[in-house]
Amino acid sequence: MSALDGLEVRRTTTAQQLADGLSERIMAGAFGPGDRLRESAIAAELGVARNTIREAVRILELTGLVRYEVNRGAVVIAPTPEKIEALYTARERLETAAVLRTPRPEQLEAITRAFDEITEAAAEGDTGRIVDRDLAFHQAIVALLDSTRLDEFFAAMTKELRFYLMVLSKSETPEEVVAQHRVILDAIRLGDHDRAVAEIRAHIDVSVEQLEQLLRR
Repeated sequence: MSALDGLEVRRTTTAQQLADGLSERIMAGAFGPGDRLRESAIAAELGVARNTIREAVRILELTGLVRYEVNRGAVVIAPTPEKIEALYTARERLETAAVLRTPRPEQLEAITRAFDEITEAAAEGDTGRIVDRDLAFHQAIVALLDSTRLDEFFAAMTKELRFYLMVLSKSETPEEVVAQHRVILDAIRLGDHDRAVAEIRAHIDVSVEQLEQLLRR
């Protein structure tokens, strides 16, 4: 039985879609720590060009799920509770600080637009787009800090966050994702800073708990 069984990839798939599929297999334990991701074998089994496989593996490297080793190539690094905690703690610090700021009209518009796009993607059942717009929503929140450096820092984090959000999409319905973001947006619109902080923390705490439960399986 192959670790890739059940992973269907169309020839027109993007490297990001392939990276999402591989990352799910890593999280599920199909590839263990230290396992090699043999590009030629994956390409042959899935019928995908090696260049696409190589690009997907580079994406996984950026998320911290694999690293390149001399004479071995891409090797899996399993997610750990400590890695998840560190990533989400950094995210919480940024976002809770951001929602203490009163948004300018154009900033509120950007957050609202991202929420509307989450809602549209949820109605279509488009998981990849839900995740992308979810990240855009939180990027727009971080923008309330008016710091280009912090914007760039969070944007770099989203490469890893995207992986975890794709994993969480298996245990959350699109409607739940919309509801979680609606309460955050409502608090920001009302200027209720304390509630906005509480909703951000609750949202992140639920994500961390669900991810750690998945790791314990």
